[in-house]
Amino acid sequence: MTTLLFTHPACLEHDPGGHHPESPARLRAVLRALAEPEFDRLDRREAPPADIEDLLRVHPRRHVERILDAVPKEGHAALDADTVLSPQSGRAALRAAGAVVAAVDAVARGEAANAFCAVRPPGHHAEPQRAMGFCLFNNAAIGALRAREVHGLARVAIVDFDVHHGNGTQAIVEEDASLFYASTHQSPLYPGTGAADEVGLGNVVNAPLRPMAGSIQFRAAMTGHILPALDAFAPELVVISAGFDAHRADPLAQLMLEEADYAWATERLVEIAARHADGRVVSTLEGGYDLAALGASAAAHVRVLLSA
Repeated sequence: MTTLLFTHPACLEHDPGGHHPESPARLRAVLRALAEPEFDRLDRREAPPADIEDLLRVHPRRHVERILDAVPKEGHAALDADTVLSPQSGRAALRAAGAVVAAVDAVARGEAANAFCAVRPPGHHAEPQRAMGFCLFNNAAIGALRAREVHGLARVAIVDFDVHHGNGTQAIVEEDASLFYASTHQSPLYPGTGAADEVGLGNVVNAPLRPMAGSIQFRAAMTGHILPALDAFAPELVVISAGFDAHRADPLAQLMLEEADYAWATERLVEIAARHADGRVVSTLEGGYDLAALGASAAAHVRVLLSA
């Protein structure tokens, strides 16, 4: 079995403005990196739009309708200072969520060992009733609940190594013992959540890192806190919120990771998935705002998935 790559041109059409860091150029950088010959073995698939029913497992209908109704016919519409819609944002958001749904379906059915969703807008800041932090719908959580409700997986884990804490994902997971959420992230930093004492029902593990922390601190947080808890949870599917903005080159934060750290973390997560989940891993793109670092880091991540 190989690795699936889900994406869609609509995800390039979400345009929050010329100076916005969450630009279409981000996805182009990832796709360019994954167009190299070493990635020819990827099974490339078009992301379908998510059904509203998939969104409703995470977000109330009124909220979904409010987001889609806010999409402008021309120009831009701001949901907050950071989260801006353009005319194709609704299509992009549905394809981004739909990519993760389709990836979960394919991996759960044994069509592939794992999958990477090269999509935008990202999702991990999206709370059940609030779009924020560049995020409209919580793609990772939508996929996790699809795995549980449609495929009957009893324990689904989401592991997030974006430099920003996934407040939206934590809000969805923290009162549901069938789900697990773990995050490494810079603190202090937007959105201000993710303290180590935020543990949910014992199914949430936060490992905040101080500014300028690098490989040593990141790997210690993973091996000392996140990986043991994930192993004990024994997930039947591992969903990765794959943000690459903890890279030392990223302009929006002050962690000092390298591509090798993302490869190492992916290897550890793949090992746990092999022990408990028949290797099932679904990864979805979150942050990453230096284009060269983003492309190289995503390539390092997917290289490990391909070799699993």
